[in-house]
Amino acid sequence: MKSLATSSIRLDTITHDLSLLIKARLSLLVVFTTLVGFLLGNKNGIEYGLLLGTLVGTALSACGSAALNQWWERDFDARMARTQNRPLPAGRLHPGDALLIGLLFSITGVAILFLFVNTLSALLAVLTILSYILVYTPMKRRSSLNTLVGAIPGALPPLIGCTAAQGRVGIEGWILFFILWFWQMPHFLAIAWMYRIQYAEAGFVMLSKNDDSGKMTSRQALIYSTFLLSVSLLPAAAGLNTINYAIGAFILGTLFIIQAVAFARQPSIPRARALFFTSIIYLPLLLGLLVATKR
Repeated sequence: MKSLATSSIRLDTITHDLSLLIKARLSLLVVFTTLVGFLLGNKNGIEYGLLLGTLVGTALSACGSAALNQWWERDFDARMARTQNRPLPAGRLHPGDALLIGLLFSITGVAILFLFVNTLSALLAVLTILSYILVYTPMKRRSSLNTLVGAIPGALPPLIGCTAAQGRVGIEGWILFFILWFWQMPHFLAIAWMYRIQYAEAGFVMLSKNDDSGKMTSRQALIYSTFLLSVSLLPAAAGLNTINYAIGAFILGTLFIIQAVAFARQPSIPRARALFFTSIIYLPLLLGLLVATKR
């Protein structure tokens, strides 16, 4: 009985560490945005086999790139209280195993997209992985512009979904790309402000590093939140969604801006956290509204 209990604990630990390594929550968000891209790009009825291949391929690619990112940054993660309990810096997982998992997941995901979806979707997945690992990851220690660059691979998954459904990059995909890109900016700026000291001590060059007052970080968050509202109205302007979407998107965007204004007026960790949680609530509501009001 003791042996079975010990085995169960080990299995739970391994499962938990694997979920941390592949950033399960973030990867789930990637799958969700890919699904939205597929549904918005779909015109002639859903091909469920195609949809399954798209979601599985994208999910594996996202999980693989997350593992590769943590493998690359394991020494820097060890310096931050926020990340030092991840399996690699905590010593619960060997770096070689993490690298193997990252490569295996990434290659398998791209292969599934290439074989069962289409070439363009597979190429977009490759672009997502390479830009995340080879551009954004090292750039985090060299330039505060890393957030701008890092938002690109984060905005590509809905393009993958759209091209999977259409076989081309349609207007729906580009609109989703820009919605995701602008959404990520206030989202990550809020995180950067909350953990600015830890980021600085770990050697990451974030915008908030030399912004002790928080004015620059919070004002940029407000600017991007305002642009997000404008971009979020494009689906209705392009005739892709009904007027109900425009009304809902305007209300959601306004509430988002209100939180950004509060952060700009009083840059503080509680205000940044409020903006962060608002962004988490905002995105699924907006994307759900996009699908529900599609013409």
